Amino acid sequence: MDKLPERNQIEEKFKWQLEDIYASNDLWEADYKDLSAKSDEFALYEGKLNDSGSILLEALDASSYINQKLEKMYVYAHMRRDEDNANPQYQDMLMRVEFLASEISAKMSFFEPEMLTIPEETLRGYVQSVPGMDLYKFVIEEHLRQKNHVLSDKEERLLAMASEALGTSDEVFSMFNDADIKFPMIKGPDGGKIELTKGRFSVFMDSSDRSVRKNAFKALYKSYTDYKNTLAACYSGSVKADCFYAKARKFDGSLIAALDSDNVPVEIYDRLIDTTHKNFKTLHEYFKTRKKALGVSSLHLYDMYVPIVKLPEKKYSFDEAKQIVLEAMKPLGDEYCSVLKEAYDNRWIDIYENAGKTSGAYSWGCFGTHPYVLLNWQGTVDDVFTLAHELGHAMHTYYSNKTQPYIYAGYKIFVAEVASTVNENLLIKYLLANSTDRDEKAYLINHYLESIRLTIIRQVMFAEFEKKVHAMCEAGEALTCETLCNVYYELNAEYFGKGVKVDKEIAMEWARIPHFYNAFYVYKYAVGFSAAVKLSDNVLSGDKKLKQQYLDFLKSGGSDYPIELLKKAGVDLHTPDAVDSAMKLFADMLEEFKQYIG
Repeated sequence: MDKLPERNQIEEKFKWQLEDIYASNDLWEADYKDLSAKSDEFALYEGKLNDSGSILLEALDASSYINQKLEKMYVYAHMRRDEDNANPQYQDMLMRVEFLASEISAKMSFFEPEMLTIPEETLRGYVQSVPGMDLYKFVIEEHLRQKNHVLSDKEERLLAMASEALGTSDEVFSMFNDADIKFPMIKGPDGGKIELTKGRFSVFMDSSDRSVRKNAFKALYKSYTDYKNTLAACYSGSVKADCFYAKARKFDGSLIAALDSDNVPVEIYDRLIDTTHKNFKTLHEYFKTRKKALGVSSLHLYDMYVPIVKLPEKKYSFDEAKQIVLEAMKPLGDEYCSVLKEAYDNRWIDIYENAGKTSGAYSWGCFGTHPYVLLNWQGTVDDVFTLAHELGHAMHTYYSNKTQPYIYAGYKIFVAEVASTVNENLLIKYLLANSTDRDEKAYLINHYLESIRLTIIRQVMFAEFEKKVHAMCEAGEALTCETLCNVYYELNAEYFGKGVKVDKEIAMEWARIPHFYNAFYVYKYAVGFSAAVKLSDNVLSGDKKLKQQYLDFLKSGGSDYPIELLKKAGVDLHTPDAVDSAMKLFADMLEEFKQYIG
């Protein structure tokens, strides 16, 4: 096996140019000293915010300056460390800036509670009368909207002190799931014994050998079942913490509390679930097609991930992939494509794997410089999709940073996956339109069907589980292993339908989902993907107004609430249209897929 090259063995042209953030580490060190001093100066505003509008504006400007510089320092140190996680210099820089961030947070903790002691009419008056304060209008209105859920100084400090203890369930689960749990040896594809791991589990689920899939499935869930009561107590503790925070902050339930940060009404969450249920017929028809294609008499849950169509052997060079993505994005216009070329030509992308480099892929950056993309390029068709996906994030960041002031440039997680998924949609439409290979087309359609199933339908099932479990906790019901398993199994039976054998082992799947420790998060994936389907259709329609609405969305950052930004872009989440559009696409592609597999 070839040894991974060291970082210094990678040609410069294949590395991102982080010097565009800091030309040298000495400049980073200078900002470190400056920021330490500025945060000490900020603490002097405590007790003075009520004095005048000009003092409050000074403090808002100082807060923006500190946060912007802190973000810049953190991003640079983190991305430098990601180049080679074994590099001690950047390990140290990252730890130092993390510690500095903690210190700054403590020094600035007085700000919001004290600002909210200023009467609402006075704050709104400042926006009208103090030159420069109008910039902060949306920030101030957002603080006022959440005012009833901000506690007194002493209560906020108490909650902050308790946060580490209340986060213990998450910590315990991470230690168990990432370090302590051990899986047995199973019979591998070649007939020999091989240790099951979480990484290998996904590989085994892709195996064309059904006995390998079945053995891995049963072995994995037996391992979690062996600790079922411990895991139930752990997850129950996390749910109780969610319910405690909601009650402490005077919300009418944990779901409402979680959605409030994005100002999303519960009706949107409920409608997502209801609309998905109404489209079960299409989902169950897909399972019927999968069963037929696999040639099995009974479709089990361990048959859900094996590709129906074999992955094409074709490999793509990075130069080929760049051109494919550029061509696929042409419907977004000349300006969009010119920025992509700039990303290619000016080293915004760190392309190849090296020893110690962070795995996977991401897009990141900071205000004031262009965004970056980290890849670990292997040349598969999935890597081409990853490039399009991460460049979607990068373009969203680029346009938002270019158009918005710092305080509104950052966009919420709620909309973060929209631009990336629009790019994937444009790419798959381009590849399908330009492919002459029957097997390749079948693979691409199956890839897309699975994307919809896993990113919308599966995440909605997770979201429904979270809603049911938190409601049980708030009603005073005990969250035992038995009750959790019953709820989860019943949901699986409903979502998969009568045409699938819902294996009893799946009742324990809740015990291995890390996202459940970040409550009411996964629904955002489903919303984002559904919105992206609708928006990519708008872009491809040729309607210039619809395309411009989408480009304006990319420029909007966090200047309004997420559902309002999407509405301006052309997706009204108060209606079922987005999910219906995604499921219609699912149905249409399923019909086309049937033609390829006979």
